[in-house]
Amino acid sequence: MQKVGILGGGQLGRMLLQAAANYPVETYILENDDQCPAAHLCHHFFKGDIRDYDAVYAFGKGLDALTIEIENVNVDALETLEKEGVTVIPHPSVLRTIRNKAAQKKYYTDHQIPTAEYILTHNIQELSEQAHFFPAVHKIAEGGYDGRGVQIIENEQDVAKGFDAMSVLEKKVDVAREIAMMIAIDRSGAIAIYPAVQMVFDKTLNLLDFQLCPADIEEKTYWKAEAIALSAVKNFNSPGIFAVELFVTPGGEVLVNETAPRVHNSGHHTIEAHYSSQFDMVWRILLNYPLGSTDAILPSVMLNIIGKEGYSGEAVYEGLDEMLKIENAFFHLYGKRQTKAGRKMGHVTIISNEKADLLHKANKIKHGLSVIAKE
Repeated sequence: MQKVGILGGGQLGRMLLQAAANYPVETYILENDDQCPAAHLCHHFFKGDIRDYDAVYAFGKGLDALTIEIENVNVDALETLEKEGVTVIPHPSVLRTIRNKAAQKKYYTDHQIPTAEYILTHNIQELSEQAHFFPAVHKIAEGGYDGRGVQIIENEQDVAKGFDAMSVLEKKVDVAREIAMMIAIDRSGAIAIYPAVQMVFDKTLNLLDFQLCPADIEEKTYWKAEAIALSAVKNFNSPGIFAVELFVTPGGEVLVNETAPRVHNSGHHTIEAHYSSQFDMVWRILLNYPLGSTDAILPSVMLNIIGKEGYSGEAVYEGLDEMLKIENAFFHLYGKRQTKAGRKMGHVTIISNEKADLLHKANKIKHGLSVIAKE
């Protein structure tokens, strides 16, 4: 039986372990928090910092293969382990490129992959000298996650919001649709592509409301998006699963926003809505099995279950009993004991042939389920 380790024990690690139960594999987790969502589902839990060279090297040296659930890991240790014969998926070289937004942008331009125009800035002073480029989005090169490390700079008055560190200043793009594509590549180079998903935003709050699959885009735009997403991942020359986030402009132009070399929020719906989920696919790649089918069983909508504003403490799921009565709605609670405003506490996927039915049920759950704190 192969021994496979995952760096990180959050909800992505948890869902990877749930899929691992279907395969002959012995699972290992490295994570600083022994109460993390994945801790109780693995065969072997090791407490340690995934950013620390010695911790990652000691964890990985006895394993057959390693993967990640977050990019913020010690890449030096992974490179050493790879040289010593441990299979690392994705390759450490991919992590070096992707974890730094400046390097990631350079990768796109070097390979003629369409992306928004950008300028690199090293400090606030340099940012203040780019007024001709505003409105733009300022993204810190390293350390940003889940919306943190990103600031919109509309004009010179917003410069103080920017980052006094290496960052990417990206020209603001007129976006008609935001879509994402999950792409799996096995160890022989075979490729499987999931249908594109569309982000549906709450225009008032500027927050992600729902994620709809399949995306509502024209066929010619779809093929363009697929070709660009494929180009973005094939040039990494690495097996793995990749989430490619794309902008579609009103004129039908497609631009790569970012790529994640791991399972991703954009693929959570695949657990119920597709024959082989993104999590199942990772184990097929790690264990060197054939790729699964990415075909949809039914159209779907996915929404994140988020900690309610104004609450912090032990999590309580208000309205869950009632919401569980909704037909073809599948709830995933991540086992996080503590909630706080904006924290991802779970997600729900709904499947149906009718788009109106999907959106109606998603809206009902959005307003009927609240994650609050125990008083």
